[in-house]
Amino acid sequence: MDQEILLQHISKEDSNESPAGRRFRQLHEEIRSRISLLDYPPGMRLSEEALAEEFGVSRTPLRRVLWQLQAEGLLKSVQGVGTLVTDIDMAALYHVYQLRMELSPLLARLSPRKVTPDDIARFDMLYANCLALVDDPSARGYSIINIATFHALADMTTNEPLRDTMERLFYQTARIWLKSLTDQDVRRECKSLSREIRDYRDAVRLGDLDALGHIWRAHTSSSMTRLQQKAT
Repeated sequence: MDQEILLQHISKEDSNESPAGRRFRQLHEEIRSRISLLDYPPGMRLSEEALAEEFGVSRTPLRRVLWQLQAEGLLKSVQGVGTLVTDIDMAALYHVYQLRMELSPLLARLSPRKVTPDDIARFDMLYANCLALVDDPSARGYSIINIATFHALADMTTNEPLRDTMERLFYQTARIWLKSLTDQDVRRECKSLSREIRDYRDAVRLGDLDALGHIWRAHTSSSMTRLQQKAT
C-alpha cells in the first residue's frame, strides 16, 4: 500500500458538520500535514494568495486555518514578513514529550471505547505497512506511519478534550524525527517503530486499553530518550 493513503484515516469526519466546518477541517489537516512532513520546512513563508488559489477558497477561511495553526505552535506571524513555519526547538519540546507521556495512560481512564474489528484491522494494516518499510526504509515513510499510528491510538478514546490536547502536543513534536534522522538512523528507527506498533496491535487484539495506554507511555519515553541521546 502507498503509505500516503494511511493519512486518509486521520480525518475527523462528522456527519453533522457544516460545509464551512468541513472545509476548515480539511484545510487545517492538509496544511498541518505538509508542515509535519516538511513539505513546508521551518522558516518557509506561506503565501495566503497562493494557498487560497491552490485550495479554491477565499482568504477569510484560510486565515482562520492559519490562525489556528499559529495557536498550535506550527506557524508564526512576523510583522513585515508574513506567516512563517516555526522552527523545531528541541529544548522546549522535551517538556512537550514529558506531558505526552503522562497523558498516554488516560486513554483507558477517560471515556475509552470498546475495541471493534475495524480497530484491529487498522492496527494490522499499520503493522504490515511498517514491516514493508523496514525492507525499504525512508524518513518520510517513517513519519507518515508514525502520524497514522498516533491517530489510531488517539481514536481509542471518545473524550474530545483529551484527544484534542494529545493531538496538539503530538503535532508539536511530529517533525522532529523527519528533520533529525540520518540515513544510518532510518532503518533502525523503522525497526523500532515496527516493534512499537506490534505491541499496540497485540494490546488492541486483547481489548486491553489499560495496557495500550501504558505501552504508549513507555514507547513515548523511549523515543524521548533516543532523541536526547542524538542531541548530545
